[in-house]
Amino acid sequence: MKRVLFVCTGNICRSPTAEGVFRHLAQEAGLGAVIVSASAGTHGYHVGEAPDPRTVAAAKRRGFDLSAQRAQKVRAEDFQIYDLILAMDRGHLAHLEALRPNSAKAEVRLFLDYHPEGTLKDVPDPYYGGADGFENVLDMIEHASKVLLNQIAAGFRQK
Repeated sequence: MKRVLFVCTGNICRSPTAEGVFRHLAQEAGLGAVIVSASAGTHGYHVGEAPDPRTVAAAKRRGFDLSAQRAQKVRAEDFQIYDLILAMDRGHLAHLEALRPNSAKAEVRLFLDYHPEGTLKDVPDPYYGGADGFENVLDMIEHASKVLLNQIAAGFRQK
């Protein structure tokens, strides 16, 4: 079993998109039973709320269902529960490193470390922009999710 947590600020745009896209791809690859994905925010602004409607709509147009997801705040316990915690940008990464307990088992990285271009660092926040921002975020997340899934799947094959 591999557990992956995606983290952004409020857990209503970027990280729920990553959770939903990655979960969908894992299920399509037949790995839904051995790869668990979730998302959380560095701040509790939207705890219990559904993802931003623009995020849900953009994802739905590409066949990804985010409707059942609800925002939550990242907790210190998550560093024991998850194997990999992926920050959507460098600010989130710094926040996670500050929250990370000394006994953490989770590896903490930038999500775009898995992007095939290898030059991108931050998934931009589409919240204050137009519809094209949500599409751009989906593009980045789909590309990085495919690389991440391939690496995790390769690890399962090696065992």
